[in-house]
Amino acid sequence: MSEKKPRAWVGDQVYDADAGREGIVTDVMGDGTYVLGPIHMWTATWTAPSDEKLEVVLPRHERLKRHRELGW
Repeated sequence: MSEKKPRAWVGDQVYDADAGREGIVTDVMGDGTYVLGPIHMWTATWTAPSDEKLEVVLPRHERLKRHRELGW
């Protein structure tokens, strides 16, 4: 039995296979377009037409937990 991949959502850190880079989901538009923001602030946002090619690298709750542990 194959595992279903977790669906990306706002706050999740994801790998965008089409863009070839990681980002953080910042918004999901009404038409299903995902808006991704950079992990590091020196790059611009980009969009993905759906979550089909987005792989969740770090769910939001885990990412925030790590930030708290590091005192960010």
